[in-house]
Amino acid sequence: MRFTDRPGVPRRVVGFHRDDGGHWVADLACGHGQHVRHEPPLASRPWVLTPEGRAAFVGETLHCVRCAEAGAS
Repeated sequence: MRFTDRPGVPRRVVGFHRDDGGHWVADLACGHGQHVRHEPPLASRPWVLTPEGRAAFVGETLHCVRCAEAGAS
């Protein structure tokens, strides 16, 4: 399953930051965050490892589970 196929409300990625553990988190337009880890074979996201890869992903869509749980559309 691709991470964009998870249940949730589609939201645009507006940036990235690291959490307290040093993992990358996508900042979503709704104000929520979503971890985007590169942990093969479970999750293959090599683009998250470089500044260029993350910059290229800004504007893409991820599904926000928090918005779905809150009933947002």
